[in-house]
Amino acid sequence: MSLILYLILGAIVGWAAAKVAGRDEGIIASIIIGIIGSFIGGSVSHLFTGSDEAYLAFSWIGLLWSFIGAVIFMIVLNLIQHKGNRPHHSM
Repeated sequence: MSLILYLILGAIVGWAAAKVAGRDEGIIASIIIGIIGSFIGGSVSHLFTGSDEAYLAFSWIGLLWSFIGAVIFMIVLNLIQHKGNRPHHSM
């Protein structure tokens, strides 16, 4: 598959994951989220199934794992950002 198609699919996966996580990201951020999500999703897939199928050529299951990985990434990112934004109480 061509690099451009991978970038388009990564952007779609990243955009969808950002929407699920309640975030509004731009196109570049969506592509990055999709790429990071594909690595996370492939790793999680390998942990659960022991198969490298998610890393191989395009497949619908690989796309699903990429989306799951991107959602995991967005949730972790939200937790980190919200933790840093909590007001500090002084006594």
